[in-house]
Amino acid sequence: MNFLAHIHLSGDDKDLRLGNFIADAVRGKAYQEFPLSIQRGILLHRKIDHFTDNHPTFRRHCRLLYADHGHYARVIMDVLYDHLLAKHWEDFHEQNLEDFAQTFFTEIEAQHELLPTKMQGMFQTMKKQNWLVQYKTVEGLTHILYHMSKRTAFTSNFTTAVEILTNNPTDLLTEFTSFYTDLQTATQIELEILKLID
Repeated sequence: MNFLAHIHLSGDDKDLRLGNFIADAVRGKAYQEFPLSIQRGILLHRKIDHFTDNHPTFRRHCRLLYADHGHYARVIMDVLYDHLLAKHWEDFHEQNLEDFAQTFFTEIEAQHELLPTKMQGMFQTMKKQNWLVQYKTVEGLTHILYHMSKRTAFTSNFTTAVEILTNNPTDLLTEFTSFYTDLQTATQIELEILKLID
């Protein structure tokens, strides 16, 4: 899952959200350098990724991208899933997406000193361009995928992945919704386990 899903799955705990947000930039046991409440978010992120990578629906959807995007298929599908979550946000959260995003950006600004160095500039770009809300439209999704493709080590065109959405809109949404429901249940179980860490 990409940024929006990880933040959403963290619930209302701002430290958990921060840890979940920065987790990809925290390698190995370096998470132990953070306060315990943020450590839980980093560990939750890793559990979410593990569950997602091994879920048959996600694996099947990734195979739709392998021919054109190879090992980047998983990264792209993470972003496509965030698009589906954003587009149908009202089915998953009571607060509107725009307010949810603003609350998150404000929280991170208040804890900016805890962001890993390589994430500080990225966060400012993310906030300025409001990526969390951009996920909602195909135009915003295409913009995000385009900028992702510019950072790859070879010539690529991630924006072609949008065709997966336009060619399979109903099936993809139905299967994503079922998957995300499974993921929410698994996340709640992991949260209860993480509460026991001290």
